[in-house]
Amino acid sequence: GAFDYFTLSYRSFGIQRRSDNGLVLREWAPGAEAVFLTGDFNSWEKQSHPFTQKEYGKWELYLSPKVDKSPAIKHLTKLKLVVLTKTGEYLFRISPWAKYVTKTLDAITYDWTHWDPPQPYQFQHPRPPRPSSLRIYEAHVGISSPEEKIASYRNFTRDVLPRIKDLGYNCVQLMAIMEHAYYASFGYQVTNFFAASSRFGTPDDLKHLVDTAHSMGITVLLDMVHSHASSNTEDGLNYFDGTDSCFFHGGSRGNHSLWGSRLFNYSSWEVVRFLLSNLRWWMEEYHFDGFRFDAVTSMLYHHHGIGTSFSGNYSEYFGIHVDEDALVYLMLANHILHKLYPQCITVAEDVSGMPGLCRSIEEGGLGFDYRLTMAVPDKWIQVLKEVRDEDWDLKNIVQTLTNRRRGEASITYAESHDQALVGDKSLAFWLMDKEMYTNMSALTAMTPVIDRGIQLHKLIRLLTHSLGGEGYLNFMGNEFGHPEWLDFPRKGNNESYHYARRQFNLVDIEHLRYRQLYAFDRDMNLTEDKYGWLAAGQAAVTTLNQADKVIVFERSNLLFIFNFHPCNSYIDYRVAVEHAGKYKIKLNSDELQYGGHGRLVQDTEFFTEPMPFNGRAQSFLVIWRLLKNIALK
Repeated sequence: GAFDYFTLSYRSFGIQRRSDNGLVLREWAPGAEAVFLTGDFNSWEKQSHPFTQKEYGKWELYLSPKVDKSPAIKHLTKLKLVVLTKTGEYLFRISPWAKYVTKTLDAITYDWTHWDPPQPYQFQHPRPPRPSSLRIYEAHVGISSPEEKIASYRNFTRDVLPRIKDLGYNCVQLMAIMEHAYYASFGYQVTNFFAASSRFGTPDDLKHLVDTAHSMGITVLLDMVHSHASSNTEDGLNYFDGTDSCFFHGGSRGNHSLWGSRLFNYSSWEVVRFLLSNLRWWMEEYHFDGFRFDAVTSMLYHHHGIGTSFSGNYSEYFGIHVDEDALVYLMLANHILHKLYPQCITVAEDVSGMPGLCRSIEEGGLGFDYRLTMAVPDKWIQVLKEVRDEDWDLKNIVQTLTNRRRGEASITYAESHDQALVGDKSLAFWLMDKEMYTNMSALTAMTPVIDRGIQLHKLIRLLTHSLGGEGYLNFMGNEFGHPEWLDFPRKGNNESYHYARRQFNLVDIEHLRYRQLYAFDRDMNLTEDKYGWLAAGQAAVTTLNQADKVIVFERSNLLFIFNFHPCNSYIDYRVAVEHAGKYKIKLNSDELQYGGHGRLVQDTEFFTEPMPFNGRAQSFLVIWRLLKNIALK
């Protein structure tokens, strides 16, 4: 069929209900000897409903309507495929195209639950326009409540979306939506690619979440895992037809040696059908606005990035070590998404720095809109762990923030979910550690540790936001310096949910300083929304004084001035500007509402050259807005 039809195969595979309520089931199981359907509808008889074998390894079954004209399989009926292998073994499997899978509390594996509601969800709101400046709030539904439990789509819609809107983020990136049997995998061990995770609620609940976000003008991205799949067999894709090479490469090539997961065979026609249709399913059925493609580095290279460091030499990117089938798949994915959905956003998580990743396919690129600058959070953690404040190498920090391929847009972040996971620490925890438990009250004087931590937390985030890329990302809770790490329930922590939550309640307590960090993050985003520095060209750094620990740059007609010196403040500090004139302060991190000291005198709103530069060490940062209409000669 046509290319459009090929990528809409979720409308022909799995279970399809015809207008007369007859059901057509189609599967691809090339290694199977026979395929049967069983479930509640036939009292779990294994062989009473056999599929008919078709060409190219496909199998079909037709179920006529009941006497009362209702479908043979009702909504929420439990089902299984029974696959007879070439060796005579019967395997119980879930359809790869299953739209909903569930698990009872005492069960080990998930069940295929037929989803065909009598009244399908009707979206009420159109997709918002694509943002010119992308400010992403990275979020996980399950941990979005202060309570020690798995939060729901409904909880997220009611409690978290309004916070995202208030904070000035115009995009939410949802993690762990594609069904994954192991909760602690953070959603990166996908078992069911067409099923929204049922541990958070129903498919309609997720649709309501996306619909509500759109009503607020918030773009919604899905964390898309097409780089590998869970090795689960009974409720995953692994050994679906009894062979190790159905959806994946056979033998050792089909196994990721570090993750213990299966690797797709991107040269297979049916695998490409499955994956491309999966993208369109989430766009069409759930109205997502785009995707963050996970682990692109693992896809691009046969070595999957294991034991490999990338220096930037072109020989590292072009050669027989590149998986051309995976590369072409990514080009196809971006092609269909951008041709069929012109406003679609695609983001690549690639640590290698592959040239052309974010250039158009017509130019020989892979077609992504953005890449993640993964070196930046690593740099901040390295600086905080290993370097004294007075020894910070500002040149190296600026180099890390600005070292990106020209003409390829980047999403920059000071920290993401990776830094929050157990075994690592968030920026706030590196800065303030155990004092976050006892000394965050604004009713008492700040200790030196809290003072330093609050000021650097603001400076690091805004320097990253304004200098580092064409988009910005923050992981939920980090905007207000969420205490503690992130750890999902597992045997190693006695299945505890204590660290698998986000304590938004801390922001609602007026006397806690978390509220001050929240306020700064909000006003930082709102200032960007007004002046649009993320959509502007790369900043021009005009002052980089290592001894004074001062960084000055201009971007989007704004002047940014940072003082990172741990001891010194400066008066009448002269900095170069492109345009002479008067400047107005637009954001000052030293304000009391942001946990600063309020030592910047602002009796007059405008300053002329030479511009005064007063401020407390570490906490001082000013953005000046150039007023061209009153420029001085």
